[in-house]
Amino acid sequence: MSARVAKKKTASKAKKQPKGIVLTPQQKKRQRERSIAIALSLGVLVILFFAVTMVKGPAVLTRPI
Repeated sequence: MSARVAKKKTASKAKKQPKGIVLTPQQKKRQRERSIAIALSLGVLVILFFAVTMVKGPAVLTRPI
């Protein structure tokens, strides 16, 4: 019977502990800022490729293979 009680106690302790790495509020803020910077950089790159394609016009599609 005491083995069951011991299992229940260890199971309840495991539930209270967070799984994985827990970030501090400062780390979460920095991670969000990094994510926003990466998203903006990717957006600028997409706009740049689109602009270059528009400037070149249909000549992009008529090239020798």
